[in-house]
Amino acid sequence: MAKSKLWGGRFEANTSKLMDQFNASLPFDINLMQYDIEGSLAHVKMLGRQDILTAAEVKKIIEGLKSVKKDLEAELETDSFDFNEAEDIHSLVEARLTAKIGAVGGKLHTGRSRNDQVAVDLRLYLRDQTEQIMELILSFMQVILDLAEEHIETVMPGYTHLQRAQALTFGHHLLAYYFKLKRDHERFADALKRINVSPLGSGALAGSSFALDRDFTAKELGFSRACENSMDGVSDRDFVLEFLAVASNLMLHLSRLSEEIIL
Repeated sequence: MAKSKLWGGRFEANTSKLMDQFNASLPFDINLMQYDIEGSLAHVKMLGRQDILTAAEVKKIIEGLKSVKKDLEAELETDSFDFNEAEDIHSLVEARLTAKIGAVGGKLHTGRSRNDQVAVDLRLYLRDQTEQIMELILSFMQVILDLAEEHIETVMPGYTHLQRAQALTFGHHLLAYYFKLKRDHERFADALKRINVSPLGSGALAGSSFALDRDFTAKELGFSRACENSMDGVSDRDFVLEFLAVASNLMLHLSRLSEEIIL
């Protein structure tokens, strides 16, 4: 029989080590660790509120998750973390939790699928990254604005095709980038509306037979709302593509500014 995995139950033998290494995502999705645990904390609190798990079970799981998070943060800080320990962040956290608190740790996954678990991790991560980028854009815009005010009357040549074309002020030139970044900030803010939606409770694709409170987990995690359709919530990653498109546009503007500084 094949070694126990979350998949491959019909395999007659273990997969090769090369296959396991190729399929492993832990070196990448370790970045989702805090979000995976945040999602799990919200989920288990909801299970307790809905009387699906007992108060004692909820308390034990919450304490276990916080302990796992503390351990992982310490290992990452000291470079002692073994990236070959598990296939992905989700199986790693679950295995660590079960090792700490026993079989009750397996109840964390009650009413939840890997599909909505992965989707909520990714949305939490992208929301955090988007908000950080937006703050940095605003800070940079203020720097540009302050510098432009200092050079309202500083005359310089304006260039087109690397040739001097018209006279303008350095302040006017700088403000061109201020408004480019302003639009980038607006685009991130608009994309954030579609990122900040909770898929938890969608299950594999059609929800759960448990009486889950999707609005509670959405509010607990700071989402604006729960997704309207369970299949849409777990099957699409259009919000990732939108983030990448907006981020690419920002990088084009920063690249253009960098090119001017170099030239």
